[in-house]
Amino acid sequence: MSSGLSVYLLDPARARALVGSRDEQLLEVIRGNFAEDLARADDWFSHAIEDGAPTAYEALEAVVNGGPFSEDGEHAFQYGYAYKRLCDLTGSFLDNSSFCPFRGSWLSVVDEGLRALGITAVSVEDFSYGDVPKPLPRPYEAPGCGEWTPEQCAKALEQFEETKRKGHAPPLEPEVVEAVMQVIGWLRHAEARPGMGIIGFRS
Repeated sequence: MSSGLSVYLLDPARARALVGSRDEQLLEVIRGNFAEDLARADDWFSHAIEDGAPTAYEALEAVVNGGPFSEDGEHAFQYGYAYKRLCDLTGSFLDNSSFCPFRGSWLSVVDEGLRALGITAVSVEDFSYGDVPKPLPRPYEAPGCGEWTPEQCAKALEQFEETKRKGHAPPLEPEVVEAVMQVIGWLRHAEARPGMGIIGFRS
């Protein structure tokens, strides 16, 4: 079974602040602009909804209002996807062609490539094993969620530039090089917009 990363350029602190913001205008925009997406999601997860999980829009309402959340941990995935939709609405989607789809341990392979280039400030595996903002219940599996702060992004680019100055070019498989350079592209987008970081979701 394959997975995929969805990666967004935005201010992580502002994204987290959407949780519990009680922004009714935001909910109206989502209801108007994402109606088809919400309907598709409800169709995809119809069995879970029949078993008591919230609909996609009900989950969005709970996230924006800071609750209430289902007490059934099996329903936590809906709140994770609701937070992803908020990031999709308020952030800029970044090219993920090297990460969608992917199989197996691909993220750890790319992290090894980053480390080979001296980049330790960020990890793409963080997007699998990070956490959604509190008070959202943590999904058991998908979607995974993680963030890179503006400071982490800046540090990672510094590390990359230092490796370039040293002329250190370790042998890497072509597909790993392509994925690593895509990550560098994300970091350069963040560098170009001060205060911006990156939030990623694995699903």
